[in-house]
Amino acid sequence: MPNALRRIGLAAAATMLVTVLPACGDSDTDATGTDPAATGSDQKITVYSGRNEELMEPLFEQFTAATGITVETRYAGTAAMAAQLLEEGDRSPADVFLAQDAGALGAVAKAGLFAPLPAEVTDPVPAEFRSSAGEWVGVTGRVRVLAYNPELVAEADLPSSVSDLTAAQWKGKVGVAPTNASFQAFVTAMVVAQGEEKAREFLTGLAANEPQIRDGNGAIMEDVEAGRIAAGLVNHYYLGEIAKERGVAPDEINLKLHYFPGGDLGSLVNVAGVGVLKPAADDPDVREFVDYLLSVEGQTYFAEQTYEYPVIDGAPAPAYAPALDALTVPPVDLNDLDDLESTIALIQGSGLVP
Repeated sequence: MPNALRRIGLAAAATMLVTVLPACGDSDTDATGTDPAATGSDQKITVYSGRNEELMEPLFEQFTAATGITVETRYAGTAAMAAQLLEEGDRSPADVFLAQDAGALGAVAKAGLFAPLPAEVTDPVPAEFRSSAGEWVGVTGRVRVLAYNPELVAEADLPSSVSDLTAAQWKGKVGVAPTNASFQAFVTAMVVAQGEEKAREFLTGLAANEPQIRDGNGAIMEDVEAGRIAAGLVNHYYLGEIAKERGVAPDEINLKLHYFPGGDLGSLVNVAGVGVLKPAADDPDVREFVDYLLSVEGQTYFAEQTYEYPVIDGAPAPAYAPALDALTVPPVDLNDLDDLESTIALIQGSGLVP
């Protein structure tokens, strides 16, 4: 996807920045000199976040400081949050669903709960990172990788395909987080690309190879670095997050990232993204929130603070990760990753989850 992440014009982003400047002077007007009440704004929104509080709260505070709009948030895992939305239906108090993978967004869209987003919101984002029907839009890109401890795995022994991790040489050496949304999205992609039987064969083989089961990617990274696990399937940005927490450079952490070559499914590029619930379709505060996530300011937060790839032009790339357009990634349509229920059943049936 040559230059896929750098297409948006700066003009649109600049316009958004103008609209989110903090209000001053007259307390009844916003930054544009407009009375929020006159536009239908109540200066608050409710976000269901499948991304964790530690990651998102600073961005929400940044948004509130810029706009005066407060963000009421409910946090849970992405799959759990999607399930809650499906259960609540049109009774949900949520205005926005912020998810960490396209599959969960697709599942909610398939239930008819999302309002179509305006083209001026979605068009700046590359087509491969948004709903083909305009029902959700990606806000960051995330690449699946194999994190490995260089003291336990020689570079020459790294697998060329994620499917190779079912081989005997990896027995007991690979960490996986089967309840994590990113792992589930990867499995769904395998079903889409290779069929359910191939995906079941991979999962069963992986389970038989006695993997190290962890609750999340962070735990896998910690154990790989400590040498308790030789390697693990995670997303690329965890290395940057750990380095930031410790105040060191990523290359000072005792693990490395392997990007599966040749378009292998092990290097699936997924997105974190947002969808707007139908009752909030015309809420100006919600629109401002989505615009902010896709502004240069919002995208820079993700690139610099979470090390994910921006999806618009004008924001910096994550510092240590290879350029996305330098990778050969699998041609999976993220619109096809919406069958969460079947994926979870498939993983449970493999024995990876009790």
